[in-house]
Amino acid sequence: MRHTINVTAAAVAGMLVLAACGGSGDGNSGSASASGKPRIKLVINGGLGDKSFFDSAYEGLKKAQQDLGYDLKVVELGSDRTKWEPGFEDAAAADDYDILAAGTFDVTDYIGELAPQYPDKKFWVFDSAVDYSGKNGCSNKCENVYSVTFKQNEGGYLAGFLAEKLVAEKALKGVGSLNKVGVMGGVKIPVIEDFVVGFKAGFKAAGGTESDVLVQYVGGDKPFGDPARGKEISTAMYGQGAALVWPVAGLSGLGTFESAVTAKRYAFGVDSDQYQTLTDQAQKDTVVTSILKNVGNALYQAARDDQKDALKYGAVSTVGLAEDAVGYVDDAHFQELVPQKTRTELQAAADEVKSGSVTVPSAF
Repeated sequence: MRHTINVTAAAVAGMLVLAACGGSGDGNSGSASASGKPRIKLVINGGLGDKSFFDSAYEGLKKAQQDLGYDLKVVELGSDRTKWEPGFEDAAAADDYDILAAGTFDVTDYIGELAPQYPDKKFWVFDSAVDYSGKNGCSNKCENVYSVTFKQNEGGYLAGFLAEKLVAEKALKGVGSLNKVGVMGGVKIPVIEDFVVGFKAGFKAAGGTESDVLVQYVGGDKPFGDPARGKEISTAMYGQGAALVWPVAGLSGLGTFESAVTAKRYAFGVDSDQYQTLTDQAQKDTVVTSILKNVGNALYQAARDDQKDALKYGAVSTVGLAEDAVGYVDDAHFQELVPQKTRTELQAAADEVKSGSVTVPSAF
């Protein structure tokens, strides 16, 4: 059940080159249109190299470039929030794209204001949705904006279910009788809380008690870009008796894997297959599985649908386990760490969510 787009170190290096040179075109205004290829500009309110969320988005669009003939340009705005609004304004004003793609809740106001100013352009928002009512920006009710959101609570449910089974059955080598687990979020917002709510529900469904789930947030100026703070929080959780920690915090989560090595404990990955994207073997070995939010898959599908004039603008699409938009990695490493009985129980839990026989609570 491995549903992810892998990001290798070489791919990340390629991303930086791509961002610097302006994608596959020559960087001149209108050059891609002259080639007859539709042009996508991915504007990132942060940077590539998180081996998780934004890297997944990039890989999905890179696949659209390779398979479907799109031209791709990447703009990285960095972690300084004061540069985001002017960065989006400049990106939207330039005539070097047909589709502008951006993600996370932080971008919805920007896109809501900009999309009506460029009615001949298309905008994609992933992992959040603009206000289609027209009450908050989007004077044209965002008729040229496609939004896709994810049922990350369903992925969280599987993470919690698996975590409880592993600690209850003492399946993880070297952690003894530890029965606590940790979830580290970037910041307390609905999309992150959706992971946490789902995790707690899955943990309880597997027989655990909520008091054994430690939750803390990175916060600060860089909640999704502070690995040092992520390591500090994870170290504290391991110190409180957590057998494993699940970071849901973008780049900050890289600190968790460092901490797991030192503590000789375990972790779950998030968004991408982090057993594959991490480069340090000791850190890779701490990753039991990764709970996937297949942002790249969703963007690739959007590119396919747009080519067929089948993508619904002016509306939001919400996808989850049933659409293969969230899930978990079941590979040789996972099978080595997790007993067959537990893997069977986890798959049964996933099937129940997919079929609708189990409804996972949500923060939304």
